[in-house]
Amino acid sequence: MNKCPKKLLDQVRDTIRLKHYSIRTEETYVAWIKRYILFHDKQHPKDMDVPEIEAFLTHLAVEQRVAASTQNQALNALLFLYREVLKKDLERPVDALRAKRPKRVPTVLSKEEVRRVIGYLSGTHQLMAKLLYGSGLRLMECVRLRVKDLDFSRRG
Repeated sequence: MNKCPKKLLDQVRDTIRLKHYSIRTEETYVAWIKRYILFHDKQHPKDMDVPEIEAFLTHLAVEQRVAASTQNQALNALLFLYREVLKKDLERPVDALRAKRPKRVPTVLSKEEVRRVIGYLSGTHQLMAKLLYGSGLRLMECVRLRVKDLDFSRRG
């Protein structure tokens, strides 16, 4: 019985899971790889290289007008595809037209403003906000926390 090889996107999912990436990363990378393949009329990535990657990334920046961070996310997904899934070295570094980075300064709340915001919350939401603020956890890390993950003996 000859088993047919797995489809490319299933191989991507398997590799991501093997490397213990988050489910969000898996969803995002699979979506970018799918968009890349569709952009090139369903051509298999093993038959493409840097020029096709650059064309796709330039399209994202110029036609789609995506943010620089979005374009970087797409690039990382494609680099993962070639390096980790296809085990293919690219012929040269990728040099696509880069999306412009926004000129903005992040908003930072004072300790008193944080206390007031958290004070408006109650119950589970307040506990989650305190954990996020005090520990630096990401939202999904906080959502997935279990009681056994917490150390209540350190009340500091």
